[in-house]
Amino acid sequence: MNDTTRPVHDEGHFDHDIAIVGAGPVGLALAGWLARRSATQRLSIALIDARTPEAAASDPRSLALSHGSRVMLQPLGFPADATPIRRIHVSQRGHFGRTLIEHDEHELPELGYVVRYGSLVSALASGVRATNVDWLTETSALPPLQDDEGVTLPLKSSAGERTIRVRVLVNAEGGLYQQTSGESAVSNERHARDYGQTAIVGTVSVSEPQANVAWERFTREGPIALLPCGGARHADYSLVWCGSPDEAARRMQLDDSAFLAELGDAFGTRMGRFTRIASRAAFPLGLTALHALVDRRTVAIGNAAQTLHPVAGQGLNLGLRDARALSDALSADGARPLALLRFAQCRALDRRLTIGATDTLARIFTVDFAPLAAMRGLALTALEFLPPLKTALARQMMFGQRR
Repeated sequence: MNDTTRPVHDEGHFDHDIAIVGAGPVGLALAGWLARRSATQRLSIALIDARTPEAAASDPRSLALSHGSRVMLQPLGFPADATPIRRIHVSQRGHFGRTLIEHDEHELPELGYVVRYGSLVSALASGVRATNVDWLTETSALPPLQDDEGVTLPLKSSAGERTIRVRVLVNAEGGLYQQTSGESAVSNERHARDYGQTAIVGTVSVSEPQANVAWERFTREGPIALLPCGGARHADYSLVWCGSPDEAARRMQLDDSAFLAELGDAFGTRMGRFTRIASRAAFPLGLTALHALVDRRTVAIGNAAQTLHPVAGQGLNLGLRDARALSDALSADGARPLALLRFAQCRALDRRLTIGATDTLARIFTVDFAPLAAMRGLALTALEFLPPLKTALARQMMFGQRR
């Protein structure tokens, strides 16, 4: 159905104050926070997703959550099977220099957690079901139309097509609303970078595991991240291995023993041998970040606002901070453009610092140039002798910038 044949919706009638498109962790968290904190505003909330919660619950991907994200999510629901991270070991392969970040240095029980995507969605979904959020599952959102008073959002499901009218539209799902009928739902202007890298992900087992230790190992091709996800066993790790697209394609074709041998050569023997690999997959790496999060009555958060290189594991944590700040603004000021503008202003510094730091790390640690490798080693070593600098860096990664 094109824009000229869509049903005309009564411009003065609103089905909901706020519609959130995307029921991933960021969209679910926003819905949960709004439902619990907007009683004084009496906000009506719709959550729209093409999948069912049951389908999302089977997703095996691993996610890295900072301690700050855990604190924010705890009232909404948090997975019981999350694996704590108490030490982060950062080093570069074949060169000197390393730094350790310890949880007790920061007087925290944990630095972060590794959770399965499906477990996190299930925990957050249980919390949302206990609220009055109108959750529309197996429903796709089509490009919206907005005016000064609100947003008309076409929906498509097995029951057919219809439209709803809302005061504020939140895009919490990447790839939607690139353009509307002559109007931009959220500005298409964005910063983009192709890193010329592909990440291989999977779950690996090691012969000499170290409990609750996360590894960020920089190689000449790109970083290798290993995040503990074995629970009580402590032998399984979530792998992110970044390299050139050609090398990644070649490695994806290797049998398990050859793949594990190459991974061992690249990472080293700090945890013995790699003994198993499961659920191998690959995806290209790039940066996209919207210049403007808000356009009148529409706003983008999470992957709809930015997608980051996986180095330092900041993408989801930044998206959750987006959602928390947006819930604060909407709960305080109602479903009005003023709330969205205040949200965008308060998120500017944290987004700029987090996106900039991730982009810088992704680039400077992938240049195979001996003098630069020596400088990187000095920088990593310096962090050990400059505790205030290391603390500032760690707290940015765990909590972001707050206003």
